[in-house]
Amino acid sequence: EIQQSNNNNNDNFFYKKHVQSSAKTTKKKMSGKGKGGRGEKKSTTTASAKAGLQFPVGRIRRYLRQGKYATRMGAGAPVYLAAVLEYLCAEILELAGNAARDNKKSRIIPRHITLAVKNDEELNKLLGGVTIASGGVLP
Repeated sequence: EIQQSNNNNNDNFFYKKHVQSSAKTTKKKMSGKGKGGRGEKKSTTTASAKAGLQFPVGRIRRYLRQGKYATRMGAGAPVYLAAVLEYLCAEILELAGNAARDNKKSRIIPRHITLAVKNDEELNKLLGGVTIASGGVLP
């Protein structure tokens, strides 16, 4: 009797360990209405996000293509141009913000941009022939 009850316990142990655990396995979830497919739709990452930029790389690429500047264009050209434009805007905004703060204003107006550009030697050389509307003149 003792040996038979031990045998029963071993059988129960085997049953619990192997048979019940195999019954617990879950089926893979199917996407959509059970028709298979590619699964969840992944959100697209923009070229600007990949480059870590705020300026639109895709739009600049489109403008470069439509402008017929060259028959061929490298993959890095619009990224580089977007980075340069973003840097120039950040530089001008930084100086214009300082000019606004000097005038005790919390909002940048065209006058502040003009002051920033005209007081900076390199920006003045770059934007020498540019007229900023409502910018005024240097005092």
